[in-house]
Amino acid sequence: MLKVEKQRIGKNAVMLALLEEGEEFNLPGNWQSCRGKVGSMDSHKVVAAIETAAKKNGIIKTDVYRESHALYHAIMEALHGVTRGQVQLGDVLRTVGLRFAVVRGNPYENEQEGDWVAVALYGTIGAPVKGLEHETLGLGINHM
Repeated sequence: MLKVEKQRIGKNAVMLALLEEGEEFNLPGNWQSCRGKVGSMDSHKVVAAIETAAKKNGIIKTDVYRESHALYHAIMEALHGVTRGQVQLGDVLRTVGLRFAVVRGNPYENEQEGDWVAVALYGTIGAPVKGLEHETLGLGINHM
């Protein structure tokens, strides 16, 4: 069984993103999470898929701008890792196939620190030719 670490929001997000279909991983306490998949040659479609999943699963409130803003920055940070700092896909003839996880919670002992959000991306990136891609991983963390 995988070990959950209640003060490691990023590690827990990565663990969720790495899970195969049907595998389980329970997060600590009152943390929230969602998972999904996205494949695209357009980075804006990756962002949209993650934002949509987070909103549909109640990870962020749709009517609170700072929550969408925090999630956006966590997504962009994770995409920087996936794309090695150049958040471009189709423009430079590369595509991604990713599993993602979004985790929200307070990784601190002090409740007044508030919630944070972590976005983990795991999958493949490469030329838009099946079999020419390689693995990639990205993680972004931001305070709400």
